[in-house]
Amino acid sequence: MTSQTPIALTIAGSDSGGGAGIQADLKTFSALGVYGASVITALTAQNTREVRAIHDVPADFIADQLNTVFDDLAVSAIKIGMLSRPETIRTIAAILRERASGNIVLDPVMVAKSGDKLLADEAVDALRSELLPLATLITPNLPEAAVLLGVDEAVSVEAMREQALSLLQLGPAAVLIKGGHLADSSSDDSADLLLAPQQEHWLPAKRIATRNTHGTGCTLSSAIAAGLARGLPIQTAVEQAKTYITEAIQAADTLRVGSGHGPTHHFYRWW
Repeated sequence: MTSQTPIALTIAGSDSGGGAGIQADLKTFSALGVYGASVITALTAQNTREVRAIHDVPADFIADQLNTVFDDLAVSAIKIGMLSRPETIRTIAAILRERASGNIVLDPVMVAKSGDKLLADEAVDALRSELLPLATLITPNLPEAAVLLGVDEAVSVEAMREQALSLLQLGPAAVLIKGGHLADSSSDDSADLLLAPQQEHWLPAKRIATRNTHGTGCTLSSAIAAGLARGLPIQTAVEQAKTYITEAIQAADTLRVGSGHGPTHHFYRWW
């Protein structure tokens, strides 16, 4: 008898430019040896330079997608990305409370790399109250952490740690707060912090000089979900995902895609 194929589900928006969202998640799952399923929450007219339009998928059809996947596939990890409306968030949360078995990675996507806003203001409260308590791990960057907490963006590692502690109090099992936006961007270092009730682990990394970083947050969170789907403990999944995204960014300039913020190279190990 063969072992069950690890399956990860992404619940996110579609990026027509292929660098972020559902497309980045499925590429990441495949690159890391995990079968990917998807529930699309929104369609975007998007490229490497801009988000031109967003078309939200109706909440009842999102529910149909979710239930159909759960009716047939043994999903062992879930990555949640772009959710722009309160009704979408509440619908997903209700189904996950009933049908998910854990390993939920929430990437609170709020702003595109181009600077375009992706999350309506009224959806922030729903995200905070409905989904954060269900999450195994949340992966905000510093601007997203500030929005979730209603505070100013952290400008030091001390403030970053305090905000991670505050986010932990909102209910997720663990927080990975990403320090790439830290005010001292002149430094060569960019550390992320993994924080759980009995765990504090800093993950240092060198900054990489490239503008091709579109979809890095999506890719990191889906790489973590892939690790959890394969049965890795959370710290190991985060460490392996961090290595993967770092190497994908390092290889990004070998791609020639678009004229704005290009994508990372999800398949750098193969081509």
